[in-house]
Amino acid sequence: MRPRKWLFLVWVALSVIVIDQLSKAIIVASLEPYEEWMPIEAIRPFFSITYVTNTGAAFGILPQGGMLFTLIALIVVGVIIYFYRQLPERVWLVRVALGLQLGGALGNLIDRIRLGYVVDFLHVRFWPVFNIADSAIVIGVGLLMILMWREDRRSAASKREEAEAAKPLPPEDEPSSVTPR
Repeated sequence: MRPRKWLFLVWVALSVIVIDQLSKAIIVASLEPYEEWMPIEAIRPFFSITYVTNTGAAFGILPQGGMLFTLIALIVVGVIIYFYRQLPERVWLVRVALGLQLGGALGNLIDRIRLGYVVDFLHVRFWPVFNIADSAIVIGVGLLMILMWREDRRSAASKREEAEAAKPLPPEDEPSSVTPR
């Protein structure tokens, strides 16, 4: 694989990590844990910036599983790198999706290793509090699902076309041997 392909993965992942870690640093420096801040009062019923810590998985599941989630993150990073190596040349959106997932996994992993918990702060009222790394993972997975769905549809259409082409043609009417006068 060409170095340019790896640089693309590194660039996408590092962009996510930098944005994630900078946003978390601003939150930690500006708010106390569980403190809420709302720059636009009109959207407070729907959204706020709320600083929380999360030692568990998504939605705070298994709060005592920090080491387990660290191990899982390392495995995910390895799997992403393994599959990235095997991608065909012209699948840039798949590369973006994997870069987003890699950056998100590493962004949260940095928190777990450095702090022992993940900093979350984006609070949409009907959803648990999350962060930029979580968003990158979800967007990357969603993009990958859409691309896989499109490829599956394209493959199914191609198989239908091949099946249609393989069907024998109906017999044509024999031309008449009588010539008109």
